[in-house]
Amino acid sequence: MTHEADPGSAHPRDRLKRALGLRDATFLVVSAVIGSGIFLTPGRIAELVPHPGVILAVWAFGGLLSLVGALANAELAAMFPRAGGNYVYLREAYHPLAGFLVGWLGFFAIYAGTVATLAAGFAGSLAVFVPLSTGAQLAIAVGLIAALSALNYVGVRFGAHANNITAVLKVLALLAFAVLGPLWGQGDWSNLQPLVSGASAISLTALGLALSPVLFSYLGWNSSVYVASEIRDPQRNVPRSLMTGLFVCTAVYLLVNAVYLYALPVPLLTGEANAGEAAASALFGAGGGLVGGFVLLSILGTLNATVLVGPRIAYAMALDGLFFSGVDQAQARFQTPARAIVLQGATAIGILLFLRTFPSALDFTTFAIVIATIADAGALLTLRRRQPDRPRAYRAWGHPWLPIGYIAIHLGIGAALLWGRSAESILLLVFLASGLPFYWYFARRLARA
Repeated sequence: MTHEADPGSAHPRDRLKRALGLRDATFLVVSAVIGSGIFLTPGRIAELVPHPGVILAVWAFGGLLSLVGALANAELAAMFPRAGGNYVYLREAYHPLAGFLVGWLGFFAIYAGTVATLAAGFAGSLAVFVPLSTGAQLAIAVGLIAALSALNYVGVRFGAHANNITAVLKVLALLAFAVLGPLWGQGDWSNLQPLVSGASAISLTALGLALSPVLFSYLGWNSSVYVASEIRDPQRNVPRSLMTGLFVCTAVYLLVNAVYLYALPVPLLTGEANAGEAAASALFGAGGGLVGGFVLLSILGTLNATVLVGPRIAYAMALDGLFFSGVDQAQARFQTPARAIVLQGATAIGILLFLRTFPSALDFTTFAIVIATIADAGALLTLRRRQPDRPRAYRAWGHPWLPIGYIAIHLGIGAALLWGRSAESILLLVFLASGLPFYWYFARRLARA
């Protein structure tokens, strides 16, 4: 179902400026992906799959899964180079309700929830350096959300420049850690032995649960599709940004995890709250403070990228009349989705006030990611069948078997989360269902207009 004569072009009411190039789009992916996950999740992964070969395998597998998703998103984004990402794809493939529900989930659960989680993580990491009460940490997190929302309010170029800088700094710092650790550090490559044998004892449920923090750490690999209406030559630059950005992130993640295992045997890595700090201390006898500072920078960069991307979902929904009034308005001077940015910031602050532990928020968000990415791959399959003659500037490799396999694997991960993290998964499904009355209201309002 389409809403305009040419859904492959920009939305006729979209007033956002095409101000981003290939470099900006690629660094947006890198900055969105490489955040706190590489430091805060390896200890939990080692707890679920306490075997060096399996730890590296789940990180590699997470990168491959994200790559298959990127192939699908690259074709879809080239077909529909608009703001909104998978909201647009599901609307076109199925029905406005399908697009609305995945957009509802993406804006409120994935992006606003991630903004809240990262802001809380930044304040908590800062408390390592400066004694801060719980109230002070909350105030810092709220202030950070407000400040980054204001930065992106006054122009997409400001947000993009910040992403470019933090992306380069993060990649260089992690590569330096991966190189200097084995050269100068006090580690042992025997920590990676046995690399393969003995892994068969790990259950499929444990593997599925271990992929939850891995997929969370790859969150953001499709960031550029949400800002496609602001990218120059999107049919070419969006697919390239997805592939290049994801390749960089996967390579960095594998290198850093190998150095973690070089620094710490699996029993010491297991349950470690901050693997980066623990590995630096083991390698160099110090360096925890330096790693802690880098964690702050890394979280800040990812938070800014998330603040930039999320509002484009609500903006795209509002352009079609399927969201709250006024959210479709672009700020005249700055040409940004200003009201959507303010709404996301207010929502994230609201979530922050009720935020629980990092693992609970992680599993809640990851289950939302699983649902959304299954929907993306399904939309590609459906559009290939229903609209075979539509011009495609990019065609995903491996169709249809890669998307089918991608869906099957994510269904398995979703089942593992439902089984092992029932409370968070059921809460997410309830939240998804809560969008139904809102869709009914928006659709009736649109019909009367």
